[in-house]
Amino acid sequence: MEQRRLGRSNFSVGVIGFGGIPLQRLDEKEAIDIVRLAAKEEINFIDTARAYGKSEELIGKSIQGIRENLIIATKSTARDYDSMKKDIEISLNNLRCQWIDLYQLHLVKTQQQYQQIMSEDGAYRALKEAQDKGLIKEIGITSHSKEMLEMAIETDYFSTIQFPYNIVEQQGVQLFKRAYDRSIGVIIMKPLAGGALHKGELALRYILENPHISVIIPGMDTKEQVIENSSVGKSFRPLTEEERKELKEIQDELGTSFCRRCGYCHPCPQGIDIPAQFIMEGYYTRYELKDWALERYSGLPKIASNCIECGTCEPRCPYDLPIRKMLKDVANKLEGKNY
Repeated sequence: MEQRRLGRSNFSVGVIGFGGIPLQRLDEKEAIDIVRLAAKEEINFIDTARAYGKSEELIGKSIQGIRENLIIATKSTARDYDSMKKDIEISLNNLRCQWIDLYQLHLVKTQQQYQQIMSEDGAYRALKEAQDKGLIKEIGITSHSKEMLEMAIETDYFSTIQFPYNIVEQQGVQLFKRAYDRSIGVIIMKPLAGGALHKGELALRYILENPHISVIIPGMDTKEQVIENSSVGKSFRPLTEEERKELKEIQDELGTSFCRRCGYCHPCPQGIDIPAQFIMEGYYTRYELKDWALERYSGLPKIASNCIECGTCEPRCPYDLPIRKMLKDVANKLEGKNY
């Protein structure tokens, strides 16, 4: 697999990494088999987070005996010193590691959060102490705010940034170049727009055409995804003009107001699997699978019309989507409701 340097670190990473968020949906054996297959297919960068359910624990069990061949990254939403110190210890135990290669501040949204993190009693001090002890090697930051990362890369506090980039989210192009110029690694999340892009190979090749990208971390929960995604990094080919036209059609169709399936909206007080509603709506609307989508939608434990519009989900969405309105649209289309 093609290798790129991860910013100012000494890490050489395969351009296709492993996004660990979907592992929490699998049983232990499935998860172990998939992570080990990824390592066999030359995927050496594995990304997870404290917030990803049992993902850290499953990865920890998966990497026993092959740890030395991998670069392990995790992250925490802790903002204060004590909480971050505790999370680092939990991550080390979950991952069964003596050290973690990259520990990231997860989903930093506002200046207020950033100031808290960097204060005397903030999370960054706990990360630096852990780094000085050899418990973590590098410190990174993730965000869905371009402005937040534009500020962060002008400091010398971070070895990496993590930000969305795909054919419909290109606001980070200049950010990536500036990070590259400052020897800061660029990790790409949401390369398939949270599953909204069904042309996975083309979508990954599009991103790899950017020389400022270090590694892409598509989420994977099947062996087929591992094989398909890793093959892109092993035999990269620039897009043809015909393929660019195909991606442009998908881009125009999706627009910007769509669910990326990140899961930050959960849990819903009514028990609605919010991303699942939008997945079924996508199959119904975009992929000419109306009967298939309706059958599976009707089998969901809770559906869009069960929403009571409490609004709990919307402040959690990093894309500020109008989730309540979008759920009404799903009910209108798939249930024949008229809100």
